[in-house]
Amino acid sequence: MFTTGRILFSVFFIVAFAIAMFFAYAKDKKHQKYYYKNVWIVAVGILLTIVIFATLTFWLHE
Repeated sequence: MFTTGRILFSVFFIVAFAIAMFFAYAKDKKHQKYYYKNVWIVAVGILLTIVIFATLTFWLHE
């Protein structure tokens, strides 16, 4: 099912992708503090929305 060529391609692709992601992250690291400084507020809002919907769903279907 998996030939030697497919396995080699997969390995090289995974390694190249990991290296590219590392360099992209390192390049973008200096901008992250500016763009993502209040991201926790969004995360709390999303979690609060999920909790409210789940609570309403269980409360209304009793």
